[in-house]
Parts: sequence; structure tokens; C-alpha cells
Amino acid sequence: MSKRGRPRNFDRAAALRRAMEVFWAQGYDGTSMSDLITAMNVNSPSIYAAFGSKEALFREAVALYRATEGGRIWGAMTAAPTARAAIEAVLRVSAEEYTRPNKPRGCLIVLGTLHANDGNETMRREMQVHRAGSMTMLLQRLKRGVTEGELPNGPDWRAIATFYSTVQQGMSIQARDGASRKTLLAVADCAMAAWDGLVASRQ
Repeated sequence: MSKRGRPRNFDRAAALRRAMEVFWAQGYDGTSMSDLITAMNVNSPSIYAAFGSKEALFREAVALYRATEGGRIWGAMTAAPTARAAIEAVLRVSAEEYTRPNKPRGCLIVLGTLHANDGNETMRREMQVHRAGSMTMLLQRLKRGVTEGELPNGPDWRAIATFYSTVQQGMSIQARDGASRKTLLAVADCAMAAWDGLVASRQ
């Protein structure tokens, strides 16, 4: 019995990684199918056959980014022994990841789709959900610190998690604008210098 359909003649995983880096560097709206064809070295019919659509390809690229590039940031948070160390790890590893040589600068989740238009509303909302999820991970780690007796119960931990999430997102923008790793690490240090005052605050 003959096999139906044409066999795929390219490395899907490698092509997806190249697509991820194009979306990371140029954003969803700034990336055209022509850009993807060039970067992936795959023709348009094959891209659609393998991934379905530009939206579907972007979703897969975001999932790959979260599992690899972004995964190092949240893995460092998970491995940290204390809540304070976890927040510091997120900021410092973000500074390192956002400025890696030969990689797009900044964060795909933060910078991928910021402005709404008729063609990207679904993607923009999905990125909002991802960003909110990152803040929630910070909040859950802080609340765990309260439960374990490491942190007091008085401060507004949601506001504090939002503050550190905002710092991290700002670091992404600064990286895209050319800030050095040294500068971003200094930003992380400044943010952590506020820790004691935040922890001592009352709702």
C-alpha cells in the first residue's frame, strides 16, 4: 500500500526554532511569511502543511520559547531555597537571558505582541495571559513563603509580585533598547534593595 501525502523533507524542530527566533526578534506583527520562509528555509506550502497557519506557528514558537529560553528563568526560581532568593533569581537570570550573545534581546512573551490591531487580537490576548501567569508564579512563591513562616502575613503580596513582574518586563524593554547585561544586573540589585521595606510594609 502506498503512503498518502508527500513526506516532509525538512527538520520540523529546527525550522520551528528558527521561526521562534524571528518572532522573538521582530514580533508577531513585524514578521511576514516571507521572513519565515527565509529563516526556516522552507517554502510556504510546507510551512502551512506542517504548522497550519502563522498564528499556529507563533503559538508553537511561544511554547518552545517558554520551555527553553524562558524555562531557565522559572527553573531558577523553582530551585531557589527562599522566596527572596527566588525573586532575585528571576531578575538576575532574566538579565542574563535577555542579553545572551547571538540571541534576540529581551523577552518574546513581553515584546511579541504589544499593540492591538485587526490581525493580532487573539495573539495579543494570549500573550497577556502568559504574562499574567508569570506574575501569578511570583505571587504563589511569595505566598508559599508566608505559609512556611519565612515571610510575614501583613504585606500586600500581590502588589509586591506585580512590582517585581513589572521590573522584569521593563528589563526586557531595556534589553531590546540596547542595555548591557551589567546595567540590567544593576537594575535587579536596585529592585532587591527594596525587598526589606516591601516585606515590612502593611496592607
